[in-house]
Parts: sequence; structure tokens; C-alpha cells
Amino acid sequence: MTTDEKKKMEADSNIIYVGNKPPMNYVTAIMAVLNSGNFTEVVLKARGNAISRAVDAAEITYRRFLTNAEVKHIEIGTEAVTNEDGRKSNVSSIEICLALKKIEK
Repeated sequence: MTTDEKKKMEADSNIIYVGNKPPMNYVTAIMAVLNSGNFTEVVLKARGNAISRAVDAAEITYRRFLTNAEVKHIEIGTEAVTNEDGRKSNVSSIEICLALKKIEK
């Protein structure tokens, strides 16, 4: 692995791609990233049917487990995806950025 690849991997290690696993798996991943001390924010990315799982994971995280976290911003969009049979279709996407609140002194 080259140094450029390592830097790219380290830069993206606060991004969590949400798929078909239960929401609590993603809550655990969010908490691991935020509690590691390396990052103060984490980005959840999801497409299609996984969007509701991403929203659930974000809500569970900042309402139950990390009450010092907040939703920094949410971006929604559409991505063009090529199906297995070669057809292009549009898929909805979302990015949810969760950040730890700054403690004021």
C-alpha cells in the first residue's frame, strides 16, 4: 500500500456506508469513530432502501447514546446507477453528518 493510498484511507475513515445490516451495527460504528478521539464528526452515506436505516442509526446515536452529538448537516441527492443488465436508473442518496458538540468554557 502506497502512502497516498494510506492517506486516502485515513481521510475516509470517518465515513460509514450504510447497507442492509441492522441500525444498531451502524450506531456501534458511529460511536467507535467518535469515541476514538481522531474525529469530531462522522458521515453516514446511504442509497435507496438503506436511507431509512441511516436515519434510524443517526437518531438512535444522538438521542440515546451520544447526547453530546448533533446533526451538523444533511445532504440529499440522486445518483445514476448502471444495473446488472446495463440499464441506467436513478437512486436517491443521503449524507448525514453527525458531530460532537463543542464544549464551551
